[in-house]
Amino acid sequence: MRKAVFMRRTALVAAVVTISLLASAQDHAPMKASIGPSEVKIGGAVSTPFSVNLNDLKKMPRKTLKVENSHSQKTEVYEGVPIAALLQKAGVAQGEALRGPGMSSYVLVEAADNYRVLFSLAELDSSFQDADVILADTMDGAPLPSGEGPFKVVAPHEKRPGRWVKMVSSITVGHVGN
Repeated sequence: MRKAVFMRRTALVAAVVTISLLASAQDHAPMKASIGPSEVKIGGAVSTPFSVNLNDLKKMPRKTLKVENSHSQKTEVYEGVPIAALLQKAGVAQGEALRGPGMSSYVLVEAADNYRVLFSLAELDSSFQDADVILADTMDGAPLPSGEGPFKVVAPHEKRPGRWVKMVSSITVGHVGN
């Protein structure tokens, strides 16, 4: 009888210790998102902050890009909305209105896994250069795969896709010095 009680207590203590260790390990493990947020927030130094979801994006002017992905070594066809169109909807100066202090503006794109990239505002403005950077929601005619979407920034003119952002959660406009 004593041996059975001792064995049950030992098993209980071992279970509590194991659960505590697992909980502690999870608290310190880096967060890895498998799917991004259901909407993208556009904000910062804009006159009209807003959020966009998949249904909203489908109703906006769309662009299709056929690109060579240097990571996958494959040709991919993305469809989405130009980032410039989202910034325009948020009231960000573009075209001839983008000058002077506006030339030190930037766009920070953040992902659900905390990956971040920067673009200068002028890089995304077609009056300065071919600005085909889009917020994509489809690849090869289908929704973006898990771990990539539902939103992805695609910057097709770059030699490396380092600023292609999967699982986009926000697009924030800022000014250097502010």
